[in-house]
Amino acid sequence: MILNLRVDHKIADIQSMENISKEIDDLFLKLQEKYSISEYIEISTCNRKEYYIYNNFIADDDELLSHDNQSIIIEYGDVAVLHLLRMTSGLESMIVGEDQILGQVKDSKYKAIKNHHCGNALDTIFTKAIHVGQVVRNKTNINKGSVSIGSAAVDLAESHLGELDGKSVLVIGAGKMGKLVAKALAEKDLSAIFVANRTFYVAVELAKDLDGTAILFSELDDYLKNADLVISATSAPHSIITKERLENIGFENTDLFMVDIANPRDISEDVAELGVRLFNIDDLREIADTNTRLREKEFGEAEIIIDEEFNLLKETFKIMEVEEILSTLRRSMEDIRQRETKKASSKLSDVDGSSKILNNLTNSIVNKIFFDISKNLKQAALDDKKDIIESADYIFDFNH
Repeated sequence: MILNLRVDHKIADIQSMENISKEIDDLFLKLQEKYSISEYIEISTCNRKEYYIYNNFIADDDELLSHDNQSIIIEYGDVAVLHLLRMTSGLESMIVGEDQILGQVKDSKYKAIKNHHCGNALDTIFTKAIHVGQVVRNKTNINKGSVSIGSAAVDLAESHLGELDGKSVLVIGAGKMGKLVAKALAEKDLSAIFVANRTFYVAVELAKDLDGTAILFSELDDYLKNADLVISATSAPHSIITKERLENIGFENTDLFMVDIANPRDISEDVAELGVRLFNIDDLREIADTNTRLREKEFGEAEIIIDEEFNLLKETFKIMEVEEILSTLRRSMEDIRQRETKKASSKLSDVDGSSKILNNLTNSIVNKIFFDISKNLKQAALDDKKDIIESADYIFDFNH
């Protein structure tokens, strides 16, 4: 059974998402302890937290899955898989059509494979999901000219500050999200752009692309005092800018505009008490809604592609159901062939190569018999003839 646990931007604001993400982690750990889950993939981004679990022992009426928090979504089977296909296609993103989610899903799958908790089932599903995301983007205009969370943050700043020409901007975090922010800022005629990152050489590389200046994380306080705009997007587990920190450096810049696009948040809410104009991911929703309206006509075509690919995926799983039966049958037939060939060979003289001829003959016989069985059993799987598959499982299971 495929199980999906999630919270995302559609049903939770940033504060709720931070709290619920921890609840989902706790729920997953309890399920893992109870059912010894070995096959799962975790997806964690700035506006979603998800687990995909493959386990045939979890009951959908398990008390662990009964909860009062309506912001935790729990879905099973086809519904869970369809959500994943829609997500990789960009239809479930806050910024519809954005490309970052596809890379994030790829990274999540790679991490699960590297850590040995992505088995055959999830590997097949995620490979299909990534393929679907690519096909939708190639065959529709869902991502043409689309904005990202990073560029939306810059748009938000401009909607309040006006043109950024001549402004001094500080970007905190030079990871993937920081690079998206930088890409959007590169088009502006800024007076200065500074990049801070805990790993300094990463900040240097990004600053070089922007014709900006990399600064040490320890120098952050000096640049916070004089910036017109701060956009923060680190992966820190806690706030890095607080009211107390700003007070300690003698902060007096009440014109400062801050956009926090991290999850968990980089900037604590109390900085607003100092006159700072602080915005976060929740404040990007208006820009996201405008972007969605511009792409609504692409939804139908994308949905058609998703449905077609989903049906192909279901056929793949039907075939996978009988692969184990066929594998057992093939091994058993091969064992029988080798034993009987060995018996016959011992009675023949090998002067004229008769043993080789006998081996080729028996191998050919087994292949021809197995071919028809394999073809018919796979067709039964595609035709949903469960009774035939169950009969084959019983007949060919030599452990009975």
